[in-house]
Amino acid sequence: MEKEKVSYKKTFLAGLITENPVFVSLLGMCPTLATTKSIEAALGMGLLVILTLMGSNVLISLLRKVIPSEVKIPCYIVIIATFVTIIKMLCQAFIPALYDSLGVFISLIVVNCIILGRAEAFASKHGPGASFIDALGTGLGFTMAICIIAFFREIIGTGAVTIGEYFPIGTKIVLQMIPQKYAISLFVQSAGGFLTLGCVLA
Repeated sequence: MEKEKVSYKKTFLAGLITENPVFVSLLGMCPTLATTKSIEAALGMGLLVILTLMGSNVLISLLRKVIPSEVKIPCYIVIIATFVTIIKMLCQAFIPALYDSLGVFISLIVVNCIILGRAEAFASKHGPGASFIDALGTGLGFTMAICIIAFFREIIGTGAVTIGEYFPIGTKIVLQMIPQKYAISLFVQSAGGFLTLGCVLA
């Protein structure tokens, strides 16, 4: 029993730190660069990826002995696409501002190499419990990474951190960190994403 707990801990920490999908494996660069203009948008994308990872990993793990090896990748994509569609509709219904902000990048979770990679490398070889822990660790690692990048981009690019713009918390809070006249708008543009990612990785 103790061995199983250690295994779960290592699996969780691998996705969170030692095999972090963004900072170590450099996977999922498209949403990393495109959805990190604000911390709130990055957090929203991270939560959607976590939900997709957990659902698809567990289901693929449960079906791993049933899915023929010749068609496993198409089957994985169908399973992932199903979860993404459900999460996309829920997001559109309950968090429309976040849905509008993330736009096409919600649909592109289907082809996110992090999710397909975990399905192939882990969920197809392990039980549902370990697959759930792997998905949680990897998803939190991805969310942590993009939130760190978004933190620097938003503060340097706008001078402030905005809360409540996308999530329906009842009010919009703007925390001004530096005077707006010193903000460098380049950092909330595409080039700023590359610069910030490079500096954080360095």
